[in-house]
Amino acid sequence: MLLMLSEKGKYASATENRRFVWNDIVWPLILEINDVAFSLKQFQMKRKQVCEEKNVTITIPSRGLVSLMQKGILLKERDIYSIHFRLIPYMRLKAECDYATAIHEVRIK
Repeated sequence: MLLMLSEKGKYASATENRRFVWNDIVWPLILEINDVAFSLKQFQMKRKQVCEEKNVTITIPSRGLVSLMQKGILLKERDIYSIHFRLIPYMRLKAECDYATAIHEVRIK
């Protein structure tokens, strides 16, 4: 599932990290708490749970979280992260919003 950087190119690895963090940690957390924002502590608890279940080190989700912010899918203010406003309707409907959908919604001008 998650490959080492040496096996993939830098950009493919970053995309895979973002996809993993969004699909397995962030979006399930958003639906679980039913809110557009979550705290760093909430993310860390969910990350720990998912990493234990999938036998993944926490460095991969940490890189993925930063990368999601760089892409504009997540916004950060102090220790609070929030989803882009175009993703709020998906949360309200409790709809599936995979990484491809999220990046597409954020990129629409």
